[in-house]
Amino acid sequence: MAELGGKIRLFVRADLGDGVAVPLDADQAHYLFNVMRLGPDAPVTIFNGRDGEWYARVEQVGRKGGALRVVAAGQDQRRPPDLTLHFAPIKKARTDFIVEKATELGCARIAPVFTRHTNAERLRLDRLRAHAIEAAEQCGETHVPELLEPVRLEKLLDGWDPARRLMFCDESRTARPATEALAGERRGAPWAILIGPEGGFAEEELSRLRGAPFVLPVTLGPRVLRADTAAAAAITLWQSVLGDWQ
Repeated sequence: MAELGGKIRLFVRADLGDGVAVPLDADQAHYLFNVMRLGPDAPVTIFNGRDGEWYARVEQVGRKGGALRVVAAGQDQRRPPDLTLHFAPIKKARTDFIVEKATELGCARIAPVFTRHTNAERLRLDRLRAHAIEAAEQCGETHVPELLEPVRLEKLLDGWDPARRLMFCDESRTARPATEALAGERRGAPWAILIGPEGGFAEEELSRLRGAPFVLPVTLGPRVLRADTAAAAAITLWQSVLGDWQ
């Protein structure tokens, strides 16, 4: 019996269902047919972030496009916990790392935030979305996190929904360790994580965060972590206590 799901996973925009024809754009065609050297009837696993995972086969090969044909259903659509990562953008490669790891570790949303000490003021969201899609393809995820437009920290806090708890990674180390602080919180509630910039938060930002009733200040351990490391560590700790890693 021919293999149903190929080793290659591909994110597509089309609606998916049994027997559906899925068009390929020029970039996807180049990747499948020129880079991966697939030919007619080759298996490909596909997902669109809405309809779960499906198995397909190459139906049409072209230099500037092509088509797949869905042949069977794979895993059901997976929904991650209601967790948003807010982070202050840093250098390009390290911002890319944060987006990739937030996708792999199971965030529902990724939301850049500009603080007083944020060094990077320009972001290409299209490039970051491409990194999130690639990460989802590689890690077997069926969900691609929503990438939100960046906002100033003060504006974010002004419009905050108090029903959503915010885990604030406090560099002062006066807060409780993250696992201890999270242990008493209710599972299934909406959450967010806030990671600061390389230069740290300004004093007025720290004061507002520590005084907000929806904020849970935590420490990530005895060492000073770089922003990208802190993001991965914070998501891991949250997922291990309140997320879907149980």
